[in-house]
Amino acid sequence: ARGSADTFYFRDANGLLLRTHTSPVQVRVLKRIAEKGPDGLSALERSGGIRFLAPGRVYRKDEIDPTHSPMFHQVEGMLIGKGIGMHHLKGTLAYAMKALFGPGAEVRFRPSYFPFVEPGAEMDVRCPLCGGSGCRVCKGSGWVELLGSGLIHPNVLAYAGIDPAVWSGFAFGMGVERTAMMVSQTPDLRLFFENDQRFLKTMGGLD
Repeated sequence: ARGSADTFYFRDANGLLLRTHTSPVQVRVLKRIAEKGPDGLSALERSGGIRFLAPGRVYRKDEIDPTHSPMFHQVEGMLIGKGIGMHHLKGTLAYAMKALFGPGAEVRFRPSYFPFVEPGAEMDVRCPLCGGSGCRVCKGSGWVELLGSGLIHPNVLAYAGIDPAVWSGFAFGMGVERTAMMVSQTPDLRLFFENDQRFLKTMGGLD
């Protein structure tokens, strides 16, 4: 979501735009560490790393369909520690998906490119609506993409004054409505934005 085709721009807005992701929150956290210099690194050492979630409303020029909306809510997460690797990322996200979808949930990771992580991966869940046989929601593939993720690029850590030879971490971002759509087996994401009380009442038991 850093391409010009994904962004809503405004005329005469002094450079302001509708944010396409909540990654700026991660940047601000790292910036505070960098601004504190040695004190920031000492705090990082004492705490054993960084762990946080950044929820927020985001906007993208997506075509409206059963799994896309130009406005949705996103949650990004970041973990920085010592010795963090891809196995920590995959284990954490697989555990979260099994907590959401049940112990039998099937997930898969696919290599993908994001400029701020290396390596990058997208995670899919077996389509709960069709069980993987293929439907209009999963576009016949049997899988639905839920999030993008990866190991934080060493340059990102270095810009914050964090030694990438000592520290490493992972980050991910997922859409709230699409996840809720899959958990509740709702066939169309647009229902979450239509303010239909009959539909909204069915979400009362969604934990």
